[in-house]
Formats: sequence, C-alpha cells, structure tokens
Amino acid sequence: MASPDGASGVGGSPEETELSITLTLRMLMHGKKGETVKRIREQSSARITISEGSCPERITTITGSTDAVFRAVSMIAFKLEEDLGSGSDGTAAGRAPVTLRLVIPASQCGSLIGKAGAKIREIRESTGAQVQVAGDLLPNSTERAVTVSGVPDTIIQCVRQICAVILESPPKGATIPYHPGLSLGTILLSANQVWGCNLPQ
Repeated sequence: MASPDGASGVGGSPEETELSITLTLRMLMHGKKGETVKRIREQSSARITISEGSCPERITTITGSTDAVFRAVSMIAFKLEEDLGSGSDGTAAGRAPVTLRLVIPASQCGSLIGKAGAKIREIRESTGAQVQVAGDLLPNSTERAVTVSGVPDTIIQCVRQICAVILESPPKGATIPYHPGLSLGTILLSANQVWGCNLPQ
C-alpha cells in the first residue's frame, strides 16, 4: 500500500523511501551564530532550534527530512571549517579537522558501537572520520556524546551512517534529554568548574 507521500516502497529505491522519514539530530555546539543558523535554516529547509541559557555550549536540534538534515549538517561542517581557517594566517597548510558532537540516547549507542566494536570500526574505515562514543552519560540525562572529527566531506558521510543506524534501532525506554548548564550536578563534578559555565576561563 502506498503511503500518503507517495513512497510506496515497491520499486522505489531505499534512498527515495528514506527521504520521506523525519529525522531529528541533536548536537552540542558553542556560540550563538544567529545569522549563520538563519541562513542554514533557509537553505537547507530543516527546522533548527538552539537551546537557551548562559552556557557557552548549547544544544542545536535539527529536524526535517533526512535530506534536509544532511544538507544542514553539511553546511554546519563547512562553516566550522571556514571559521577554523579564518583563525589561521591564511595559508592552506592542510585542512584542519572539524569536530561535531552529536547527542544520542544511550540506548542507541550499543547499536552504533556494534558487537565488539564492529559497527563503529566499519563506520570509521568506510568514511575516514574519527568517531568516539563517550563512556559516560551527559549530566542528568540518558544521552551520550558522540564525537565525529574529520574534514567536512568525511563528517557528512559519517553522520549519514550514524543516522542510518539510529533510524534502524529506535531508543528503548524514556529518554531524558541533556540540557547544558541546567544541572546542579555539574557543581559536584569538579571544584574548579563551579556552576559549570559562568566562571571566566
């Protein structure tokens, strides 16, 4: 039976069917970059929201068709690379690796790592990106950070593969989302980080 958006799954390639899925991706990012976000929102047609708060680190949530989400991730990765490049003396001495930190429910991290680390190794080898799944949960949440590093092209391929895994294995149980800076637990973590965010570095 054909679904309302016309992706019947019969005769349609997996890619076509995949584009009708709505995907939500959460990332930890620094800074506000309102203008950049506005431009990415318009050009990718993904819905992008940034968490409020006084912390330098915020949660960026990207929602839309898989196509729109990957377009947005691609634009973010290239923008980060551009920002890294502008900090140098202008010489192109190799491309600096860009790092994205995805926030993924811990119950999905097992599928991402795979049996004896097989899945994450396969993703690393096929994309050339570095992927690290944090061992600990983010404070006061059931989510973990997944750090992806590399040049933008490899990051985009890597995020595509990570999304394919998390779409195949939905989170189990309730997910308590991570909110930077809202947790009093950060005070207990280390004395030199009291209040997590508000101390000058």
